[in-house]
Amino acid sequence: MKLIKADYIYIDGKYLKDYAIAFEKDIISVAPYIEMRDRYPQATLIETDENSIIYPGFINTHVHLEFSANKTTLRYGSFMDWLYSVIESRESLMGDCDIETMSSACEDMLKSGVTTIGAISSMGLDMEVSIATPQRVVYFNEIVGSNPQSVDALYDDFINRFESSSGHEEDRVIPAIAIHSPYALHPIVLDRAIQLAKDRGVLLTAHLLESPAEREWLDRGDGDFKEFFSSFFNQHKPNISIDEFLSKFDGHPTHFAHAVQAQDSELEKISKEGHSIAHCPRSNRLLGCGKLDIDRLDRFEIPYSVATDGLSSNNSLKIFDELRSALMIHDNMKLKTLANRLIRAVTKDAGEILRLPIGSIEANYKADLAVVTLPQKPSSSEDLALWTILHTDNVSWLYIDGERVI
Repeated sequence: MKLIKADYIYIDGKYLKDYAIAFEKDIISVAPYIEMRDRYPQATLIETDENSIIYPGFINTHVHLEFSANKTTLRYGSFMDWLYSVIESRESLMGDCDIETMSSACEDMLKSGVTTIGAISSMGLDMEVSIATPQRVVYFNEIVGSNPQSVDALYDDFINRFESSSGHEEDRVIPAIAIHSPYALHPIVLDRAIQLAKDRGVLLTAHLLESPAEREWLDRGDGDFKEFFSSFFNQHKPNISIDEFLSKFDGHPTHFAHAVQAQDSELEKISKEGHSIAHCPRSNRLLGCGKLDIDRLDRFEIPYSVATDGLSSNNSLKIFDELRSALMIHDNMKLKTLANRLIRAVTKDAGEILRLPIGSIEANYKADLAVVTLPQKPSSSEDLALWTILHTDNVSWLYIDGERVI
């Protein structure tokens, strides 16, 4: 058994001073250090550096590892410019995205304190990396394709990838299912994939209302997507409406990515069904999608995470880069309140979204612990969340399942 202490430990949204954590693979108990020292005299004591805070391991619920080779290939500024550049460069980007490249992406996340990721896998190229990385990986096998002539082949490939991702629990890989989006999947395949998730009891995620172009296409069958679908797929109207799409997920809480263009009626539906949202501020900015109103999510009581998306629409996968961006763009919210809310979004809320015993420092949860060391002695605990976000790039120490990995 190990006993780790720090100046502060982040527990249930509060920063408790001079506490300690007893843990093995899971957390055994948390209490003031003096009490824990007497309770567990044989435990191996781990003393963190001065000015340190112990957080639950951070959670990045939405990332695309398969596009990690992109640096200056894809075009930014508007969603459609980006999408066309993805189609033009997809083959070369996938060819360049080797094991080393994806492993480096996981390492960057690890250094920033991310102990669990939600990996959106389009082709299964990241399976080997997901097995090898120390992180816990919720492996979202993605299905995409709106052409009715190819639905059977698409589904067969998807099933093969899904089954291949099962049976790796010892490697901390958890199989799950990703629906690409309402505009890019035929309703027949959509129904089958959602039913599979329900039958197997696995997590579901889907991109939803990311861009104005998507909104216009799904609402009116018009806009930039009209030319896109006509040119590439000989499709002249959307296969499904927004309301129809959302109703498909009734009874199975789903983690929707982006939802920047969601209206109140859709947010009300998302809230009613117990769904959640992955907020990707830098990706949304680079693709010209707008800004998600997270204050509105709180009003509708919709849980959300803060996630990086992939390097196809971001310049790094470091979670603190994402948190700093979120801190700056949501200038309508009080700074300290927002900082605390963002820390919760990548810990407790993210863990609950993924339905795993992670994201919280409490008994029987996984001993995934991130130690952040501030550059100076904090004058009070009120600003610890803000200082953590402002002054952290990489964590000092990191534990996953009770084993130190940094």
